[in-house]
Amino acid sequence: MFITKLTFTFAKFVVVQNIFKNMKYGFIIDNRKCIGCHACTTACKSEHDVAIGVNRTYVKQVEKGEFPNTRRIFSVMRCNHCTDAPCVEICPVQALYTREDGIVDFDNNRCIGCKSCMQACPYDALYIDPDTHTAAKCNYCAHRVDVGREPACVSVCPEHAIIAGDMHNPNTEISQLLARQAVKVRKPEKGTNPNLFYIDADDSSLVPEATDKSGPSIWSSQARGVGHFAKAAEKMMYSNKEFDLLQMTIDNDIEAAYQRKDSENPNYIDVLNGKARRVYDTPDKGILWGWEVSTYVFTKAIAAGAFLIPFLAILLGYDVSPTAKLWSAGISLVFLVLTGLFLVMDLDRPDRFLNVLLRPQWNSWLVKGGYTLTVFGLLVTVWGVMTFFEIETGETVLLWITAVFAILLAIYTAFLFAQAKGRDFWQSPTLPLHMLVHSVMAGTAIFVIAS
Repeated sequence: MFITKLTFTFAKFVVVQNIFKNMKYGFIIDNRKCIGCHACTTACKSEHDVAIGVNRTYVKQVEKGEFPNTRRIFSVMRCNHCTDAPCVEICPVQALYTREDGIVDFDNNRCIGCKSCMQACPYDALYIDPDTHTAAKCNYCAHRVDVGREPACVSVCPEHAIIAGDMHNPNTEISQLLARQAVKVRKPEKGTNPNLFYIDADDSSLVPEATDKSGPSIWSSQARGVGHFAKAAEKMMYSNKEFDLLQMTIDNDIEAAYQRKDSENPNYIDVLNGKARRVYDTPDKGILWGWEVSTYVFTKAIAAGAFLIPFLAILLGYDVSPTAKLWSAGISLVFLVLTGLFLVMDLDRPDRFLNVLLRPQWNSWLVKGGYTLTVFGLLVTVWGVMTFFEIETGETVLLWITAVFAILLAIYTAFLFAQAKGRDFWQSPTLPLHMLVHSVMAGTAIFVIAS
């Protein structure tokens, strides 16, 4: 009897697992019905206790035409729950992951706040939660879906403009709409296979470059910073410095006036799109990889170059003195330590930096880079110790192995940038070569300065 019951329970579990594997959740935004009421935004904020200044879902507003022949377009923006999600691929600690039912969920207990997912997302769907200092986004209200309920935004929408469900089930409303209606997705050229579809969508709303960047307004201006920069905003708020709200309003009006003046240029793309203009968007999240990342690229280049220059000299038959070798190892290690320091400083959760090595997600070049830094540091240390104690046995093999890691150290950031699909300028196939040359130049320069 017990064996029969156990067999039945196991069979039931297998059936449930297969059902989840065959499911594929997605969203449809029906722009024919959306009235721009922001009910989805407020419901989402209430359901997930989303902080001020950031949103998991919001309604972007674009106006077209000139009075009296105008039209306002509403588009609900959120995570696209991509089949090939670049945020999942680049996350170094598997804080972002794709469930078997297609939902891209996140675990803020693993997140280190590296912000790489925000660089990878072509849809700007992620943000740094100012309360937990970890990445967050729409997770399809997975906790509601797991108990058979719809996402909060779907339940609250008064016009039924948001449709959610299993796209693989032909009996669901979303599956039938996808079969009958012409739909669009955002940035299909990125190859992410998004699962957020729009009916009756307008390119002026879906394509960011189709309209000028929205100017400051009372609804979207967060002068003190949001998300990652909210900590600076809180510091200002609780400081004794006066914050002149009137002056901020005047400055915003001046900035808006300049933007209006620029938009009068007849060469602007808004002329080609019926004078489309963005009238509401979320606050700018700011530059997420700031001076720490720029400096780390520089110090990393010096660390690799400081080893590669004497290695090339030895390879070409030049006699490199033990003193020069020790200088090479010392300079390389110093700048390698600085590189690690800047990387940790850039994290919003620096207390979790070891997760990159202890909880690695091997598809991420952040993980590969972290291990490259570690192994290269160990190899250079061994080389320095061997040089100091005049041990020549195995030095040639060690030099070649270290050189391989030095080259990898110099160029791995190029592959990391390539994973950041949200940044078009970084998608250059020549970037690895550029960084290798940069490293050789930096190594040469540091020896010239040291001499």
